[in-house]
Amino acid sequence: MAKGDGISRRGMMAAAGGVAAGAALTRAGAVSAAAAPAPVLPPLPVIWGQARSIPLWPKGVPGSGFTRQPAEPGDTIYIRNVAAPDLRVFRPRESNGRALLSLPGGAYRLVSIVNEGVDVAARMTAKGYTVFVLTYRLPGEGWANRADVPLQDAQRAIRVIRSVAGEYGFDPAQVSVVGFSAGGHLAASLATGFAEPLAPGGDAIDRLDARPATAALVYPVISHAAGVGHALSTHLLLGDAPDAALVARRSPALHVTAQTPPTFLVHSLDDPAVPAENSRIMMRALEAAKRPVEAHFFQEGGHGYGTGDRALPAHYWPDLLAAWIARQPR
Repeated sequence: MAKGDGISRRGMMAAAGGVAAGAALTRAGAVSAAAAPAPVLPPLPVIWGQARSIPLWPKGVPGSGFTRQPAEPGDTIYIRNVAAPDLRVFRPRESNGRALLSLPGGAYRLVSIVNEGVDVAARMTAKGYTVFVLTYRLPGEGWANRADVPLQDAQRAIRVIRSVAGEYGFDPAQVSVVGFSAGGHLAASLATGFAEPLAPGGDAIDRLDARPATAALVYPVISHAAGVGHALSTHLLLGDAPDAALVARRSPALHVTAQTPPTFLVHSLDDPAVPAENSRIMMRALEAAKRPVEAHFFQEGGHGYGTGDRALPAHYWPDLLAAWIARQPR
């Protein structure tokens, strides 16, 4: 478990039932819930409730089929049951002219907004970024066209952020994305599928460009292959028995082109949930397409660490990311 900034999702998921590894709530031989009551988890940070919320789809969320899921203990620190996705805004003391969209992970089963949202916002607003954390729809919550709804929300999020650039004082052309784990898969899907026709085109915002200026993928899920990808993320995004065409459609490394934005990769070699091979696959695809790519593979860190343990080099990836973005041509 990461110990430094914020709360490790790996630790939180273990407390909530091992979601990150796709484990069952109990395991053979485990003591009963009565004998071992679930730990009391902290509430959502106050700053989350205080942050401005921008509805993603103010005229109504496209699609149908949402089914509310039963409450779970981890719902005090995670977001689930996303019927109306939104952006939470975190402003810097002084803007550097850039914005960052953060896509937290959670195996497409939840949105881990503490370590991969609030903590990321704290690190990056200190560097002058206006940070927007997206609570996106979760494909396993009954939505029709389940494999499309997270990307539909991510495309819309970039467009909404660009639409408020004047209000917040950043360049609308300088909107980057960072995604974590399943949110890293979503960020990679956005970087390669920003022009995929998913939005209904209902207002002027939908006509804005959804291509991020740069993309950062932190311990991302890239592959759906057994033993390489993350089985729970794949199952919840693609369903029980996806055909080969759907698997390929939602495999972002297969869709890297000359239009894919410069990409920054972060992975720890001891990641027990999402092997570092996922980032290697994406790196090779970017290199083959001759796209700018920078990758950092850390010896230690595990998975779900957000901004990382202060005692480990992985803690410094936000500093490396900011330095890298600053070197990209405007």
